[in-house]
Amino acid sequence: MPLGEIADHIGADLRGDANTCISHLATLSGAGPEDIGFLANPAYLGQLAKSRAGAVILAPEHAERFAGNRLISRRPYVDWARVASLLHPAPQPRPGIDSTAVVQPSSAIADTAEVGPLVSIGANCRIGERVMIGPGCVIDDEVEIAADCRLIARVYLGRGTRLGERVQIHPGAVIGADGFGLALDHDHWIKVPQVGAVEIGNDCEIGANTTIDRGAIENTVLEDDVRLDNQVQIAHNVRIGAHTAIAGCVGIAGSTSIGRYCMIAGASGIGGHLRICDKVVITAMSTVLESIDEPGHYGSGIPSRPHLAWKRILVRLGQLDDWAKRLARLEKNKQKSE
Repeated sequence: MPLGEIADHIGADLRGDANTCISHLATLSGAGPEDIGFLANPAYLGQLAKSRAGAVILAPEHAERFAGNRLISRRPYVDWARVASLLHPAPQPRPGIDSTAVVQPSSAIADTAEVGPLVSIGANCRIGERVMIGPGCVIDDEVEIAADCRLIARVYLGRGTRLGERVQIHPGAVIGADGFGLALDHDHWIKVPQVGAVEIGNDCEIGANTTIDRGAIENTVLEDDVRLDNQVQIAHNVRIGAHTAIAGCVGIAGSTSIGRYCMIAGASGIGGHLRICDKVVITAMSTVLESIDEPGHYGSGIPSRPHLAWKRILVRLGQLDDWAKRLARLEKNKQKSE
C-alpha cells in the first residue's frame, strides 16, 4: 500500500515519499525498505537511527531522530495498530452452511453468514449478517449472535447467550456453561440450577480457553468493548463495565461488579460479591478481597527476588509476629516507667 494512502487512513502527517510501497509490519531493528515500524517507547530510541524501515510511525518530539519516511502521530502505538489492521484485514465470511453442519430447522441464519464444518446449532437461534462460525463450534438453543461476529473454532455458546455486534471469540472459549452454584445439605452438596444467561456487548473480544459462566438467576454481563485474554474465568452473575481489559489467568468470583475502563493484570484473583469502581488498575498476581471505591492503582503481588534474598525474607516473615509482641512489651514497659 502506498505510504500516502496509509497516512490518509490514520490521519498522520507524512514527511517523506508518499509513493513508497509498504507491504509488512516490522520492529525497528528487523525492518526493511518495504516495512513499517513504530516508536512508542523511548527505550528503543537507540534503534531508530539505525533502522532500515521504509517508514516509521513516531511522536512529534522524535521526528528529527529518523532520516527516512516518517508518519507523525501523537499516538504512535494506536496508529500502528490501525495500520496493522489495514495491511492485515480479517478474513471475510464465505456465505453458506457447510454440508457437515447440523442446524435445527427453527433457527434463522442470515444469507451472508458462514457456518463451518462440524458446527452444531440448536433450536430457535438467530445468526446475524456476515457472522463467521468456525469449525467445531457448538451453539445451544435460543442463542442470538448479532452482525459481524467471529467464532474462530471450537467455541461453545450456552443456551440463551446473546452476542452484540463485532464480537470475536477465540478457540476453546466456553460461554454460558453452568456457574458454580452449590448448597450444602448437611453432609452433601445440592446443585443450584443456573437459569440465567450471558450477555456480551458490541466489539468485545474473548481469548482462547476463557470461560464465562451463565448467571444463577440474573445474567452474567459484559458491556461494550470488554477485552478478555486467554484462560480467564468469569463466574456467574459477574458484571464487567465497558472498555475494561483483563489479562490472562485472572479469576473473578461470582456476583462481583467491575467498573468501566479498568485494567486487571495477569494471574490476579478477585473475590465474590465485590464492587470495583471505574478506572482501577490491578497489578499482576494481586488478590482482591475487598471492594475498591476509589480509582487508582492497586496490587498485592510480591515481585521476584534473588533466591537467597527471598529465603531471608521468608525467615523474617516468620519472625514478624514475635517481633510485634516484643515491641508491644517494650512500649508497655516504657509507658509504665513514664
